[in-house]
Amino acid sequence: MVTASNTKTAVRTAAAAKVAIVAKDVLLAPIYLYQGRKVKRDTIRLPEPKGARWGSVKLEKTRATNAKPTLNLMIVGDSSAAGVGSQSQQQALAGLLIPSLVQQSVINSNFAQLDWSLQATTGHTSFDILRRLYVLSTPCEPIDVMILSLGVNDATSNVATKTWRRQLEDIIEVAKRKFGVKTIVFSSLPPMAKMPALPAPLNEFIGAKAAKLDTILQQVCAKHDDVYYMAADFTRMAEEHRSKGDNSNGEPIDGTVMFASDGFHPSSITYGYWAQQLSDLISALLARENTN
Repeated sequence: MVTASNTKTAVRTAAAAKVAIVAKDVLLAPIYLYQGRKVKRDTIRLPEPKGARWGSVKLEKTRATNAKPTLNLMIVGDSSAAGVGSQSQQQALAGLLIPSLVQQSVINSNFAQLDWSLQATTGHTSFDILRRLYVLSTPCEPIDVMILSLGVNDATSNVATKTWRRQLEDIIEVAKRKFGVKTIVFSSLPPMAKMPALPAPLNEFIGAKAAKLDTILQQVCAKHDDVYYMAADFTRMAEEHRSKGDNSNGEPIDGTVMFASDGFHPSSITYGYWAQQLSDLISALLARENTN
C-alpha cells in the first residue's frame, strides 16, 4: 500500500540523488572540460563519404506502373545521416537503405518509383537541421517519409532540454507544413557512453545527457500522429546479430566493431543494421497505411 509517508520518502530520495549527480558533475567539471578539449583535438576527422545524395529507382516488379504513385523519401540530419564512418555513400545509411526498401514487397506492390534525397551535414545540431528545412526549397510533390537522425551534436554541445524539445516540435511542424510529410521517423540517439572515442568519466556525462535528450525525443514523438521513434541501439544490434565471418565462431559482434575508426561514428556494419531496421519499420508503416 502506497502511503503519503512513502511518497514523501521517495520524493526526498529522488531529490537527494539528483543533488548528488549535480554535485558530482560540478566536481568533475574541470576533468570534463579537459577531456572534451582533448577528444576534439585528437579524434580522427573522418570526411563525409562521396557518392550520390539523391536518386530515382524504377520498381520493375510493379505492374501497371502508370496507375501507381511515386514514393518520395528524404533523409535529414547530422554526420551519421551523411554516412561519416563509411567509405562511400553506397556503404552508408542512404546507400544501404534504398536497396533494402526496393526489396520490400509492400513498396513494389504499391509504388511505381522511389525518389529519394539526402540532406545531411557533419556537425549539424537540431537548430541547424531546423534552419536547413526552412532554407530548402518546397518540393514539387509532398514527401511521403522523412527520416531524421539528430541529437549527438546537441548532446556534446550540452543544449538545454527545453531548447531541444522546442526545436523538435518546430522540426515536426515545418516538415508537415512545408514538405507535406506524411510519415516522420526519428532515429534514436546512439549509446554515446559506449563510444570508444569518449574516455571516462566524460563518456558517462555525455551518455547521461544523450539519454535525457532521447527520452524527450520519445515523448515528443508520442504526442504527434504519424511521427515515430525508432530505437536504433547499436550495442543491442551487436548482441542480436551474429557475425557471418569465418572466424566468428557464432560469437556476437564486438561492440567496438559497431563504430568507425574514429570511435565516434557508426561503422558500415552498423549502417547496414540501421538501414535494415528502418526499411522494416517503413514497410510496416506503409502496409498499415494501405490497409486502412
